[in-house]
Amino acid sequence: MSNETAGHGDDAGHEAAKARPLRADAQRNTDALLEAALAVFATSGVDAPVREIALKAGVGVGTLYRHFPQRSDLIVGVFQHEVDACADAAPLLAAAHPPGEALARWMQRYATFIATKRGLATALHSGDPAFDSLPAYFRQRLEPALRGLLESATAVGEIRTDFAAEELLSAVASLCMHACNQAPEHTRRMVTLLVDGLRYGAGPAMNTPS
Repeated sequence: MSNETAGHGDDAGHEAAKARPLRADAQRNTDALLEAALAVFATSGVDAPVREIALKAGVGVGTLYRHFPQRSDLIVGVFQHEVDACADAAPLLAAAHPPGEALARWMQRYATFIATKRGLATALHSGDPAFDSLPAYFRQRLEPALRGLLESATAVGEIRTDFAAEELLSAVASLCMHACNQAPEHTRRMVTLLVDGLRYGAGPAMNTPS
């Protein structure tokens, strides 16, 4: 078998392996590695030794490399894991709280994600093509999540309607970046003030058919 043929076979096998559902123990290891990497990146940067991440996750270095062969794979995994957690929080909050409160709580959750993202900033802005797909992933997951919360809140007349979900995501990100050197309480307060501003000029609740 030629090297080229073998390479194609390896690529196909790798793609098939990624498509298969992980066993429960493998999923636990993956989750533990992502959570450990997030914590280590936040304190030691994205170039922290992989041994430190594996130790914090309670697994061997070999296990880390089986799940994330390249450091860029681990960084992408952390980013997508945090985006997914933020997006998945939207329907849970919507089910547990009135529309306006669900929106306000999700905005705080999103601000927490932005703080997490700062720990990955060095890698994400490095120009490495491994990260090229991440902005689209961010938009595809978070814009619909926020849009659903906004639609529910506008339907009951709790917030204004003259802005789009993507504008609000950008506004909160900018606000959080400017407040990056402040205490977390300061950022939470700024996000609260922004959400309060969304209520200014809100119209009456939309009539729903009986």
